[in-house]
Amino acid sequence: MEDKGWSFIRDISLFCNDNREWVILRDEETDYSYGKLPLERNLEELLDLGVINLDKPPGPTSHEVVAWIKRMLRLKKAGHGGTLEETV
Repeated sequence: MEDKGWSFIRDISLFCNDNREWVILRDEETDYSYGKLPLERNLEELLDLGVINLDKPPGPTSHEVVAWIKRMLRLKKAGHGGTLEETV
């Protein structure tokens, strides 16, 4: 049976159209009692533990976008990790 971790990496590579060969430095067993792979998490777990990678459009501030996300997803807490505003 294929390891869940390698299956996840293969699926992400295929999704990204990345054909590079993986080099295995050390083959270890993963103890899944410490967590789950992202694709195995339900929506609630993803929202609680995950990150939304958002390409913010010009105009609204980062704080406004966070407020919209909180309202749309009915979240109590949300934040942003900074911005890379392009200045003209």
